[in-house]
Amino acid sequence: MGAMENYLALEIFFISLLVVAGLGMAGVAGLVISRLFKGQK
Repeated sequence: MGAMENYLALEIFFISLLVVAGLGMAGVAGLVISRLFKGQK
């Protein structure tokens, strides 16, 4: 039972890590795109 709880905690940790990384990349992409559009005008 202990190992299963440990695995669940690891899974949650990795998923949250993925979400944070995805948000970071989306934020950077949004920043770059908005700068490109500002540069065009």
